[in-house]
Amino acid sequence: MVDSKNDIFKTVLTLLGNFLTYMKNLLMNGLDYLSKQGPKKELNKPADQTTSAGSKQRKYFFLVMLFILLLTFFNSIQDVQRDEIPFSQFIKLVKEAKIDKAVVTERYITGVIKSDDPQKPDKNFMTIPLWQNDLAQMLEQNKVDFVVRSSDNWLTNLFFNWIIPMLILVFVWSWVMRRAAAGGAQSFLNLGNKIHIHQDTQAKITFNDVAGADSAKQELKESIDFLRTPEKFQKLGGRMPKGVLIVGPPGTGKTLLARAVSGEAQVPFFNISGSEFIELFVGVGAARVRELFIQARNKAPCIIFIDELDAIGRSRAGPVMIGGHDEREQTLNQLLTEMDGFDTSVGVVVMAATNRPEVLDKALLRSGRFDRQIVVDKPDLRDRIEILKLHTKGLTLAKDIDLSIIAKRTPGLVGADLANIANEAAIMATRVGHDKVEKEDFESAIDRILAGPEKKNRVLNPDEKRRVAFHEAGHAMVAEHVPTGQPVHKISIIPRGVSALGFTLQLPVEEKFLSTEDELKDQLAILLGGRMSEEIILGSISTGAQNDLEKASEIARNMVCSLGMSKKMGPLTYGKRQQLQFLEAEVSEYRNYSDETARLIDTEIMALVEEAEARAREIIIANRSALEKLANLLQEKEVISRDEMLALLGG
Repeated sequence: MVDSKNDIFKTVLTLLGNFLTYMKNLLMNGLDYLSKQGPKKELNKPADQTTSAGSKQRKYFFLVMLFILLLTFFNSIQDVQRDEIPFSQFIKLVKEAKIDKAVVTERYITGVIKSDDPQKPDKNFMTIPLWQNDLAQMLEQNKVDFVVRSSDNWLTNLFFNWIIPMLILVFVWSWVMRRAAAGGAQSFLNLGNKIHIHQDTQAKITFNDVAGADSAKQELKESIDFLRTPEKFQKLGGRMPKGVLIVGPPGTGKTLLARAVSGEAQVPFFNISGSEFIELFVGVGAARVRELFIQARNKAPCIIFIDELDAIGRSRAGPVMIGGHDEREQTLNQLLTEMDGFDTSVGVVVMAATNRPEVLDKALLRSGRFDRQIVVDKPDLRDRIEILKLHTKGLTLAKDIDLSIIAKRTPGLVGADLANIANEAAIMATRVGHDKVEKEDFESAIDRILAGPEKKNRVLNPDEKRRVAFHEAGHAMVAEHVPTGQPVHKISIIPRGVSALGFTLQLPVEEKFLSTEDELKDQLAILLGGRMSEEIILGSISTGAQNDLEKASEIARNMVCSLGMSKKMGPLTYGKRQQLQFLEAEVSEYRNYSDETARLIDTEIMALVEEAEARAREIIIANRSALEKLANLLQEKEVISRDEMLALLGG
């Protein structure tokens, strides 16, 4: 209870000021949210009309909120100057005829206390009643002018108990229905707009930033010419392909090529991943496809790039769904409709990338949709040199570094791997304190990428170290003596990766895309050379040859079943494999031959492996002294280069 009227007034004003400040901040935050989430620009209305409509809505919202605040303020300020007194004191004042008038409600009694001094004003009071049946008679007997009300303020009651809840309900209902009916990016079911637009202020990527892939760049230049000068194609009656599908192994630069096309053409670039079309609610993917093409037409000429197209473009061939709809199928159908429906003259080029073209729906690949496929394959030797030049442009290299040697050491690696090697070499040079990136830094980086990081905490005991040394020396000795073996570049017995205790690295003399029967048989002998070296020198074999046996068995099986390199089996293929074109993964395999043929296949595979084992044993026995020298040096130095091996073995 506050005794002083001034103290009550100051306290209430402070509370009201804090309340109004809070409501003001809440109101401003709400207006800021509405301005950001306000009505989107419609296609058929000018921008000034949509802006004025949004400003009117925000103005009405502000006026309603201001009216509510003022009403709350006036309702609260009625009790600013009232003193709360006990009900017993109120009864006493009534009996003493000091109450002038009163308002009686269910919750409290308010009124005026007569002042004893005529010069002082009357006091307002408030009390919480303890209801008595004779209260009305007491007030009448003491001549108090009183009024009995069912509630304190019927207007406030009506407004806050009925009007405000109804307005809130109507507002929420209209917002939900408007968002649900809008569809596309306007729909509240659309959990965010996932379409990424690369602005003109971002750094442009051109074909100069993409090394290699000359054939792919040449085909993409036609798309650039169409975006720059579409009338040149239309003049001759030709049309630009609606869709360009870029396929190739992971890391070959498919996305980078698409961005380079955008940079060369100087047009907006819409980038979205195929997985971002799929959301929690059914129909969101199709709505997002519609929104994407609507925005693209407004920004034409432009490029739409869909990365990982197989996420939504998978073939629809399969079991038919009864009583439901597949979200991915709806998204695919909408994409097919949009690509077949829009006019090629608007200047919208759809590009997509995938490394699984064999799983795409046939309707996507027909003429009029993705009717042009560009293959970005793994770079050859010349392309790898160009890629290394590009990624080492910002590095401080030593003068003796030859990028062609590094490119020869990395057959089968893609652009992303080569970029990683250049970065790892710089990190290695910084780690050991080199002023420049040396040759050994690149060697360490390549070994890390190909074989894994060194396991310095995995220390081999002397017996294991000796066994690993003879194992790797056996690989190297057989590789140097078979007719088609690639030259040995490095031998190491330092544990790397998950399970590799050592490795023997061979460098190809030239780029090859085919393998002959003799080359495959020599590979089998090289793979079994380590196991034969352990058996002949140490008298036993170990588990270290497990990976060698797996590779040898796979090569022999392919020679018999897939390559027709068995005289008994003839020029036929046995078994059917469904293998992905650009991913090194086998999907499935099934037999299409009899049990008798299976026994013949096993016999031929065993004959090939045993023949290779006999050749490896013969080479090891004939060069045993050189093998022991090489293994002893390997135990001492752990890593041997080709020059050191030739110096030890006399060339």
